Order: sequence, then C-alpha cells, then structure tokens
Amino acid sequence: MTRAPVSKTPKCAICRRPADPEFRPFCSKRCADVDLQRWFTGAYAVPAVEQEEVSEDED
Repeated sequence: MTRAPVSKTPKCAICRRPADPEFRPFCSKRCADVDLQRWFTGAYAVPAVEQEEVSEDED
C-alpha cells in the first residue's frame, strides 16, 4: 500500500489553491475579501447554548 505524496504547500482557506505568502492563508485578495464578508454576515458564527437561569427563590 503506497500513500500519495503529502504536499507541504499551504492551501487557500477558501478555494484550496496554493496560498500566496502576501495574502496568507489565502491565494489572493479576492479570497481574503470573501472570508471577511463571511465574518461580517455571521456565516462563521459559533452557536451558543443558552443555559436556564436558576433563581434563588426556587429552594
């Protein structure tokens, strides 16, 4: 069983092309802008689980 060679070149976080050191971790200004737009619109939002508040009067 032989494995495929592992590429050590970092890939763009958006399109998976080789990353450009000037725009790292992206390959271009366009991919960097796409990522920024996703942050602004909430596409990368971390879901939160709301915990119920326990009142002290429930003893």
